Amino acid sequence: MAHPSSKPAARTGCGDGCTGFKPSSPRCVRCHARAGEGYGALWEDGRGRCAWANPDNPAYMAYHDHEWGVPSHDDGHLFEMLVLEAFQAGLSWECILNKREGFRRAFDGFDLEKVCAYDEEKVEDLMGDPAIVRNRAKIRAAIKNARVFKAIQGEFGSFAGYLWGWVDGVPVRETGRTTSPLAERVSRDLKRRGMAFVGPTTVYAYLQSVGVVQGHEDGCWLHGGDGRR
Repeated sequence: MAHPSSKPAARTGCGDGCTGFKPSSPRCVRCHARAGEGYGALWEDGRGRCAWANPDNPAYMAYHDHEWGVPSHDDGHLFEMLVLEAFQAGLSWECILNKREGFRRAFDGFDLEKVCAYDEEKVEDLMGDPAIVRNRAKIRAAIKNARVFKAIQGEFGSFAGYLWGWVDGVPVRETGRTTSPLAERVSRDLKRRGMAFVGPTTVYAYLQSVGVVQGHEDGCWLHGGDGRR
């Protein structure tokens, strides 16, 4: 999808009402809709990407290109993403991604056993850590969710076994949604088990992030793939 004007267009937009890809401005819907007419020109490498990806943030682009939507069966990664998605509720994912290393340090590398053992003293320590989102309810939810996560592992052999069982091990391919009947069912079940900050929208974002739902948009260079990189 390379385009001869890819370099100059990468920051100036398409000229048809597009304000350019700046963190403070909205993505150009016209450009995104015309995937076959040079949408890749808005990216320096000529590859079209999902409208939410920010070309001015290398970490965000790397996350989109190499992690988001990749089918994950690793409980360590699944737990990390569950914690981060819960913290994202009401915020932007880019905000959480920018603080990801801070979260990893603060939550002991997302070591499940350690997080399960956190007490109120640890909650206070985390509330004083500027490297993460200091929200007491979300911090307590992370601990609570870790314990439920562990209980699910005990019941199903792994959290991956539980999660992928909802789709019989086969990713669901759909775009343009912020929730779905699947997300609603998983959300209800996780809440029933005692998890918090796992509403349908948060769960849907989680399912997309770990590849249970393949959500790369039409016009994205990863659209239509199996999620593997």
